[in-house]
Amino acid sequence: MIIAKEAVTLTLSELCTYITRYERAPLPPDHKLGPRLVCPEYSKSDWEVKTYPLPLKERIFALCWDIDASLPAQTLHATLHPAPEPFCYRLNFHSGERTQLHTHDYIELAYVVEGEFRQRILSHDITFSKGDLCLIDKNCLHQDYLLDQPAVILFLGIANDMFTEIMDENVATQKIIYFLQSALLKQKDLQQYLHFRPGSDPGAAAELESCLCLLLNELHDNKIGSHYICKGLLLRIFRIISTRYDFSLSKEQRKTMNWIVFEEISDYIKRHFATVTIQELVREFHFQEDYFNRLIKSKTGLTYSAYVQQIRLERAAHMLISTDKSVDEITESVGYRNKGYFYKIFQEKYGATPSRYRKQITH
Repeated sequence: MIIAKEAVTLTLSELCTYITRYERAPLPPDHKLGPRLVCPEYSKSDWEVKTYPLPLKERIFALCWDIDASLPAQTLHATLHPAPEPFCYRLNFHSGERTQLHTHDYIELAYVVEGEFRQRILSHDITFSKGDLCLIDKNCLHQDYLLDQPAVILFLGIANDMFTEIMDENVATQKIIYFLQSALLKQKDLQQYLHFRPGSDPGAAAELESCLCLLLNELHDNKIGSHYICKGLLLRIFRIISTRYDFSLSKEQRKTMNWIVFEEISDYIKRHFATVTIQELVREFHFQEDYFNRLIKSKTGLTYSAYVQQIRLERAAHMLISTDKSVDEITESVGYRNKGYFYKIFQEKYGATPSRYRKQITH
């Protein structure tokens, strides 16, 4: 196939244009596959559920839109891969039209290759710029605007079991793994989406585009072993966007995210209470120092230092009544080198020295 030989030198934008405009077998305007590629709005009140369009063995697919805004008629060129035979589909539209309101029964990741792309998600209009991504939950009601501006958009459809496997590989940072697993896959009553933007890392966008280009070419050619290559590329893509891209959340999503992150941070502190530092949390969770203080204060009413001290003292009190270790051993094991300071803060919290506390409780 010609595309397989040329694809190594094509940019993602060029590859999208090639497969949407110049492939063989153009579909007739009334072909039944057309509404799966782009379905103009036919009802203001109804919405539809788009089911996964391929056999279950094909766990990733790519839908590509290339919008030609030149007059006299705006045209959307589209195609889908993998497919038994390459094809292209054309739809003429009027600027400002929208697709039918819909959800998916799979996860969708949209990437703006060129231009701008506007969607109406949960009754809010959102404009995505070149290089932005949008990850949409399978419950999330949305529709796409068709505008008189040139644009290229790559949609990746990800089967639910594939998405779960990607998250289970732990390629993403903890802050996004726990959000995605909890919000996108488990809380079915909360419709979700995530908007990713290139961060301050100058090489992230180029690396992401390279992976997307390789993935699209693999899905197009669909050769033996392609399933494994596509999963590997998807793992890389999620690693890049979760560690090197910024993402924004709605007010409701931030509440969910904050509780998820707090529980993870709290669990980490409790497991490393004797040695944990805020710099260690920064390295582990990729947030700035002041975020930990604000988050812990909002959930416990305590500063970071006070929260760690509370955990250490509670652990010390537990060890005093459940072990035969000496007070000196316990003092050191909970992270204090200054015995006098430990005695002072322990007595302030429990109203007794460690030794007296042990006697009072055990007798």
